[in-house]
Amino acid sequence: PKLQRWLSGTGPFEFRPVYPRNELNPAKRPPFQQVWFRLVATIDESPVMHRALLAYASDFHLIGTTTLPHGISYLQPNVQMASLDHAMWFHRSFRIDDWLLYACDSPSASGGRGLARGSIYDRTGRLIASTAQEGLIRVKPPKEASA
Repeated sequence: PKLQRWLSGTGPFEFRPVYPRNELNPAKRPPFQQVWFRLVATIDESPVMHRALLAYASDFHLIGTTTLPHGISYLQPNVQMASLDHAMWFHRSFRIDDWLLYACDSPSASGGRGLARGSIYDRTGRLIASTAQEGLIRVKPPKEASA
């Protein structure tokens, strides 16, 4: 079901990675990614709603950035990931139903933990929010074949 939802692309947000990767067979690469995204629906002017939806959307790609140098993905059945903490700072007003750029990097990922940072920009290049997240990342060992 998780894979089917991911492949169908259904959900409240549209995500367009600048450098797409194969989540089923990910290659190792530097711990940096950029993703354009927006809310598919148009919503009212309420800044509180726009901030709440941005906080929700900010969780989609942040901790996954820590896995890039390791060549693993949350879609692989032997990978478990969980957020330990997630912080967010809002700097300027914005619209969640307009295109935003999420630039994420990971300065550290080792010992089953990863740290990721994010900067979210509007389409004019203004920094509208910053994020940070620490996560737990485990790769379960393969099961031994029965004799």
